[in-house]
Amino acid sequence: MNNSRRDLLKFAGISAAAAAVTGCSAVTGGASSTASDTKTAACKLLGKHQVVIIGGGWGGLTVAKELKKIDSKFDVTIIEKNDSFMSCPFSNANLGGLNGVNLSMLTHDYAQAVEKNGYGMLTAVVTGIDREKKVVHTSMGGVAYDILVLAPGIDYNYKEQFPTWSDAKIAQARRAAPGALVPGGEHVTLDRMVKNMDDGDVIITVPSGKFRCPPAPFERASMIANFMKNEGIEGKVIMLNETDSISKGAAFKESWKEINGDMVEHRSNCRIVDVDFDKKEITYEQTVYKDEDDTDGVKTSKTIKYSVFNLIPHNMSNPVIEMSGVATTPDAFKKVKMASSADKPVSFQTQSDASVYAVGDVVGHAIPPSGQTAIWSGKECAKEIAHVLHGKSYSVASALPYTSANVCYSMVNGNPEEGIMVNHEFMVAGPVIGSKGSVPKGDEANNKFRSTGLGKAAREWYRGAMRDLFN
Repeated sequence: MNNSRRDLLKFAGISAAAAAVTGCSAVTGGASSTASDTKTAACKLLGKHQVVIIGGGWGGLTVAKELKKIDSKFDVTIIEKNDSFMSCPFSNANLGGLNGVNLSMLTHDYAQAVEKNGYGMLTAVVTGIDREKKVVHTSMGGVAYDILVLAPGIDYNYKEQFPTWSDAKIAQARRAAPGALVPGGEHVTLDRMVKNMDDGDVIITVPSGKFRCPPAPFERASMIANFMKNEGIEGKVIMLNETDSISKGAAFKESWKEINGDMVEHRSNCRIVDVDFDKKEITYEQTVYKDEDDTDGVKTSKTIKYSVFNLIPHNMSNPVIEMSGVATTPDAFKKVKMASSADKPVSFQTQSDASVYAVGDVVGHAIPPSGQTAIWSGKECAKEIAHVLHGKSYSVASALPYTSANVCYSMVNGNPEEGIMVNHEFMVAGPVIGSKGSVPKGDEANNKFRSTGLGKAAREWYRGAMRDLFN
């Protein structure tokens, strides 16, 4: 990106000199935080905006674009730590070696979105949030807001999953067995490992609890198996699942059996005990239950060697959520608790603060954490905020039930290109938005879940989503 295009990513309305100031020390989020009790260093205020969005992913970009579409006079800016966008949805197609799919296809220039849609963007790391003063502290300076939108995505919870691992071992795990569920270099690393592998097995872990895009590990297994088959690589793709749950289970099982044979193997109720990254060995404990009434099961310790290891750790909300101090659920993921009232039974406003909203993976609604969900929730959140800024009322419940709020495709074969899909209806479910999914047969004539039509639809969906975000 040349200098003129980089300038487009500077904070809207702020000089380059202001944007180049040094950052502030971290602060603890919360309505009661002050300069004294959080030990915050003096921080230069870069400016104030009506709406500040933390996170330039699918949800954050959608909120920004929709707000500017509703009213071009709205003053909206995004704070994003990365200087370019990388898509996690559809990235498994790259690992599968599908024709024309590469890392470049997954990467986009934020400047294009800024030019087309007219919001501002600051490339910086969030170091703290002071909700009392309505200021986001960043590595570039302070940013004041009237309304704040939290769309930071996920982080990995290595500490909860592997409490005895040192920081050095966790750092080694990130390098040697990248999760590749968040944008950035780990996608490049995993791509290199797969594309350069010799004969041997690929091990993919499936974490317990809420995690980003539940079909992702299972689609990834299908796509890596496709690559290995095309390249003549001897070995298996083995999934170590902490539970026995498989999203789109019947569809994936049908595809693995008929396309991959014994090349793809799913192992249920497997807990990783330890990993020797130098020897490329995984020790895990598998529990086998004899029936539904058996709650203890029989535990067996096993060791397996690998050529490539895709360790997808337990997921949790990005640390920005903790910085904000908003109320979260008591589980390890720490989803944001959402507001609810008689006139607005479901909302993207947080329970803790009427000036703070949340979208994407971190919301406390019972909806799947997918790219399509982020777009849908971003549009609804933008409507809520726009009505507030215009002094009007809007209830997300008026948009519900919504039959195809989330349509999620997964590629399962490369030659021919075939996909499967799940469709979710969203509805009001008490104080949250609930969802109900169904997996239709893509090839009804042959009674198959997968079809070439769904494979084509997956590509078209991705192209459409990128147009939606960047044009």
